[in-house]
Parts: sequence; C-alpha cells; structure tokens
Amino acid sequence: MNGNAFDVIVIGAGPAGEVLAGRVADQGRRVAMVESALVGGDCAYFACMPSKALLRPADALAEVCRVPGAAQAVTSGLDVEATLVRRDQVVHNWDDSAQLRWLEDNGIKLVRGHGRIDGERRVRVGDRLYEARDAVVVAVGSSATIPPIPGLREAEPWTNREITSSREVPPALTVLGGGVVGVEMAQAYSTLGSSVAIIESATHLIAEEEPFAGDQLLAALLERGVDVHVGVDALAVRRDGENVCVDLSDGQRVEGNEIVVAVGRRPRTDDLGLDTILRVPGLPWLYAIGDVNGRSLLTHMGKYQARVAAEGIAGRHARATRDDRCAPRVVFTDPRVAAVGLTLQAARDSGLNATAYDAPSSGTAGASFHGRDTAGTSRIVVDEDQAIVVGATFTGTDVDEWLHAATIAIVGEVPMERLWEAVPAFPTRSEIWLDLLERREAEQRRSHDA
Repeated sequence: MNGNAFDVIVIGAGPAGEVLAGRVADQGRRVAMVESALVGGDCAYFACMPSKALLRPADALAEVCRVPGAAQAVTSGLDVEATLVRRDQVVHNWDDSAQLRWLEDNGIKLVRGHGRIDGERRVRVGDRLYEARDAVVVAVGSSATIPPIPGLREAEPWTNREITSSREVPPALTVLGGGVVGVEMAQAYSTLGSSVAIIESATHLIAEEEPFAGDQLLAALLERGVDVHVGVDALAVRRDGENVCVDLSDGQRVEGNEIVVAVGRRPRTDDLGLDTILRVPGLPWLYAIGDVNGRSLLTHMGKYQARVAAEGIAGRHARATRDDRCAPRVVFTDPRVAAVGLTLQAARDSGLNATAYDAPSSGTAGASFHGRDTAGTSRIVVDEDQAIVVGATFTGTDVDEWLHAATIAIVGEVPMERLWEAVPAFPTRSEIWLDLLERREAEQRRSHDA
C-alpha cells in the first residue's frame, strides 16, 4: 500500500470522527484523518466544553448560596477574570497539540488541510490525492445558520465560536435565538456582567422541549434581569458604531454592543466534492456521521453513530436506531433541563396513547441537601398501551445526572412494573423515580375506581 493509500479516510477530526478513527484503527486498519482546523472539533473548542466552563462557576456559586452553613461563607461575587482564564485552560488555549499524541499512539495519520471527495473512494487535500480501500467517512460537522434578516450579516454577528471564545464581556449583549446555545450563553454572560436580551420567534424558549421547561427557564432568566422577547421576529439589524440595533415585529427595538446568532445549524457540505459522486449508483463505501447527516445534532449521538459506522466498515450488520427518539439532551442552565425521548405532545402526535406524570424535582429527602423548594419539575411520559416510558424531562439543580437512568428505561423498553424493582438508595435524589411511579399508580387507581 503506497503512502497515499489507506483502508479508511475520515474527513473531519471532531468527536465523531475521532471515535470512528480510533475504532477502525483498533480493527487493524490503516487510517487517515483529514482536518483543516483544530483536532477535537467545535465541541472541544467552541461549543460544549468552553460553554460549560463559562456556566459552571455561577452554577456552583448559586448552589453554595442555597445551602445553609455554606452560604454564610460566601463573601464576594463571581470572579470574571478567573472564569475566563479557566475557560482558556479547558480549551487548551485553542491549541490541539495535546490531541496529536492520541493519534500517534493509535497509528492514525493526520492530514492537515481541507478535504474534498474526488470521485469514488478518493479524497483530495490541496494538490494531494488519497485513496481509501474500504471507506470514506464524512464527519465535518455543522456551522451556525445566519438567517436572511436585512442587515444581519453586515452587523458582523457572533456565532457560537465567538461567544464561547471572547476574551471580553460586552456591556450589553443581544442573543438571537432561544434554543440551547441561546439560553446557555445568555445566562453565562448575564452572570459575567452583561446586560442580556434574548429574541425568540417561538412562543417558548427551548421550544423543542416540554413547555413547562421553557416556562421555568424563562422565569429564572427574568429573575436574573435578562430581557426576554418570545413570539416575536427580528425584522432588521443595524450596527451603528459600537451599538447593534434590532427592530422587532412587535414594534420594539433591542440594542446591544454585540449580537449573537443562535438560531440553528447547517451541515458543512458546501465544498465537500459531493458533485463528483452524486451520479454514482449505490455508495457502500461512503458514510456520514455526526452533525453533517442532520439526524441528531449532539456530540454524544455523533459518537454513537461512529460506533455503528465502525461496525459497518468491519462487515458486521449495524444500524443506528437510537439517535432520534431516544437521544438524551441537556440544557446546562440554572435550572437545568435534562430530557430524553418524546415530549407528551410529540408522543401523542406520533399516535401513542400517552400520559404524563409529574412530580416536583425538589420533593425528595435527598433534594433537601441541595436546596429544598428550588424550582423544578420531573416528568415521565408513558405509552399506556405498552406500559413503558417513552419520554422523560427533569428541570432543577443537577438533574442532568438523573438522565441516564431514564435513557436506559426508554432504550431498554423496561416495563413499568419492572421499574418498581429498581430501588433507589435513600436519601438520594434518585428517589424521584419512586415519586413518579407512585403518582402513576395513584392515577390508575383513581381511574379504576371511577
């Protein structure tokens, strides 16, 4: 095999591409990974990791202030400079050299540059042409969508890349979009000292989740002083010196020093060379994993798809079946929102005989150690015909750590009666499962008696 020939070529060195490359290399195959930017991808440097580094200090401080004894020890507010320094450490100061040792240890060849498909099983990087014997895997991720709002592009908006890497905190910040990125960064920069406004065209924040989650998050943001506009559109944007003005469909105007666009993502397929293979019937050698395929734009689901694709490359039957309705997702705000599976409305829209059962997230004995009576709701959505959980949503403090139990229940289609046998320890907050099961049992008893 010559120096430019490999068993598998992976275009894109984000989390999905890395996982696939590692698994295929473990199979004994010769692997090349093509990357024009930082090895590790947006998640490591401009999304998941830096955003959580910006959110965590205020989150920890808020929890301490809820616990008597610890609250009295708090003598000052958030240290903004230290928060930004820690963010820089988490992303290794946007230097990927620490990642390269892993590639070397696994025998993976890193090719720096922009990769384009150049016909069947071929990838061109600049003037170099590489050939793949078994497969080409596209894992190039996605980019922020810039909507066609008059004046928006001219206003030089920030995307997730700028908002997670900024070394300065603007006095006033406008966030276009009330989804996950929008609400997380709105809260983060609010705690860092910005005066923040959110503009969301839907009637709820995080509109894909249960409405109560958006309502509770809205209340929390308003309490923090964030100016939230829901159910309105941005009609025009204008940058005037150091200010950015946004005209809204309800006649109001929002002004800030910077504007962040967080309204969605689009796959990075514009310059991928797909035109060289579109007329080829059947492409068993070509795989697309992660954000680029549009199935489930979550890092962990891209890594799941990578495992499935690696099995397919190995010649074993594999099919991604759990990266849509069963995908777990977390909004790392305060309160946090953790969800998996279907919302109640989505379950009913799909034709299921679904019922929701709710309990306060702070209603267990274990919750008293994290701040009793804090806001939060826990919900399971049950398919009553099959008697299994098909969705779960938890809001409150640290509820993201409850999510995997719900994911197992949904993916494993564990019968409701069997869940009674999964006994949570006392006093832990996992006893919320007992509350939810008891509420369903009580509701069924009332329905039977009626």
